[in-house]
Amino acid sequence: MSIATIMQFIVSGVTIGSVYALVGLGFNLIFNATDIINFAQGEFVMLGGVLAAIAITQWHWPTAVALIAVALAVGGLGALIDFATISRVRHASVMTLVMITLGISVFLKTGALLAVGPNPLYFPPFTQGLPLRFFGAVIQLQALYVVVIGIVLMCLLQLFYARSSLGREMLACAIDREGAYLMGIDVRLMVRISFFLSALLGAIAGAMITPLTNATYDEGFTLALKGFAASALGGFGLSSGAIVGGLMLGLIESISVAFLPSGWKDSVALIVLIVVLMAKPSGLFGGRQERRHTEVLAR
Repeated sequence: MSIATIMQFIVSGVTIGSVYALVGLGFNLIFNATDIINFAQGEFVMLGGVLAAIAITQWHWPTAVALIAVALAVGGLGALIDFATISRVRHASVMTLVMITLGISVFLKTGALLAVGPNPLYFPPFTQGLPLRFFGAVIQLQALYVVVIGIVLMCLLQLFYARSSLGREMLACAIDREGAYLMGIDVRLMVRISFFLSALLGAIAGAMITPLTNATYDEGFTLALKGFAASALGGFGLSSGAIVGGLMLGLIESISVAFLPSGWKDSVALIVLIVVLMAKPSGLFGGRQERRHTEVLAR
C-alpha cells in the first residue's frame, strides 16, 4: 500500500470522524444532563443538512447566513423538544425517556420525508477551488472546513465548560445533579440548554458534511448510531472520549474499505465497538455511570 493511499485513508477518516465526534458530543451533553440516550440526535444532523440545502439552493440565502440561521433554528427545536416532551415526563424511567427520543426521531424523519421527499439535497462547498494535495492524498477544501470547524467547536465547548459561569453550572449538574440543585442551580434550565447545544452541534455537523455526501431524510439513524458508538467507545459522559472515539471510528471505517467490500464499512466500526466494550464496558477512558436520582429534574 503506497504512502499516498495511506494518507488518503487518514484524510477521509479524520474528516468523517470529526462529524462522528460532534454527534457524540451531542449525545454526551444530553446524557450528562438527563442520564438518557437521545436517539433523535441523528435527526438534528439530518435537519441541519436538509435545511441548509433548502436555504442556500432554493431560498438563495448567503451560505454563512443560512448556516447560522439553520444551526439556531435546529438548536431551538432541540430546546422545544425538551420543553414539550422530556420535561413533562422527567420522573419516568430512563427506558421510557429513551423510547420517547426514538419516537421523536421517527416523527422528524417522517416529517422530513413528507416535506422534501426522498431525493438527496445538496449545496456547493463553502469555498470553490481545486483540491489540495498532501503526500499524494487529495484533500477537498470542504473536508478542511469540516475538520477545522469541528476542532474549533470542540475547543469552544471545552472553554465554555471551563471559563464561563453557565458552563461551570452545566458541568456541576453533570458531576452531581442533586448537589447542583441544592446549591441553587436551575437544573431544568441547564437541561434545556444542553438540548439546545446538542441540537446546534448536530445541525452544524450535518450542514458541513452535506457538500461532501448530500443530505437525505433517512441519514439520521446511521449518523446517530455512529455518534452513539463514538461516545460509547470513548466513554459516555466524557467529551474527550467522544472526540477520540469519533476519530477512531472514522479511521476504522476508512481503512476497512481497503480490505473489505464497501458494504461492510458500517459493520466493521460497530464490530470494533462491540469488541472494545466487551473488554472494557466503560469505554476506553471510563465513562461515568448512570445516576439514579432523576427526581431532582421534576421539581
